[in-house]
Amino acid sequence: MALVTLENVTYRYPLTETPVLKGIHLSVEEGEFVAIIGPNGAGKSTLCYAISGFIPHFFKGELSGSVRVAGREVRETALSEWVTRVGLVFQNPFSQISGAKYTVYEEIAFGLENLGIPPEEMKARVEETLELTGIRSLAERSPYSLSGGQQQRVALASILVMRPRVLVLDEPTSQLDPIGAREVFGVIRAMSQKGMTVILVEHKIEWIAAFADRVIALHEGEILMEGTPDEVLTHSDLPARGFGVSRYTQTARAAAQQGLWPDSLPLPVTLEQAVEGFKTRNSSAP
Repeated sequence: MALVTLENVTYRYPLTETPVLKGIHLSVEEGEFVAIIGPNGAGKSTLCYAISGFIPHFFKGELSGSVRVAGREVRETALSEWVTRVGLVFQNPFSQISGAKYTVYEEIAFGLENLGIPPEEMKARVEETLELTGIRSLAERSPYSLSGGQQQRVALASILVMRPRVLVLDEPTSQLDPIGAREVFGVIRAMSQKGMTVILVEHKIEWIAAFADRVIALHEGEILMEGTPDEVLTHSDLPARGFGVSRYTQTARAAAQQGLWPDSLPLPVTLEQAVEGFKTRNSSAP
């Protein structure tokens, strides 16, 4: 049985006429890592809000269809309970840091305080999360004294400490430099390897290819295609519809038109795949 299921989900924001999501059918198994890609305006963030319960509990608008996590329907579950099932990490960590606490340690504990978690359990969970996200050395620092990558790891820790069954990330590295992005992806990879269900919206195609079990291409509020990273990320229809494509896919596609890419191999997404493909071609060339 799928952990997350969306059945015929359509959503329209207040004071708008056109739905942002249109008849979405989606299921995600427990422990699966699903990446969602799409051009700007495709509905990716809105889909994150629907899965995380911000729709309909925060953004009102008009929602039809069913959103379920672990068998519970989002309309029938209070947001305070839903956040213990699904955690959402935003693009900008400033949007997630409360501003009510002086240290990273207190910031991570803030959500548990609001849930009335007993102090001993709270301490144990915060300590565990500091270790898990690699930010123990930052525990006594102010959240506002940190780099972007460090702040995003704090925002991620504040969600993980709640122990959600599903982690939803809406372009968590879009405002980070390469070092910060690597830090955050390292934590996401660790959580995925521990069996957490991850739903990630991201534009970094090579990272998606490296981590995701399945990729869903969203276009104008509808699922255009889904499949393995190699199947979706190299599909010839994507560039014309505004999707980003890996530079290695572009290079290999141009090479294939010149007969310089092995017919037996799929197009690459990552540098490693491209290197292997050209090595294979060169070794078999007359």
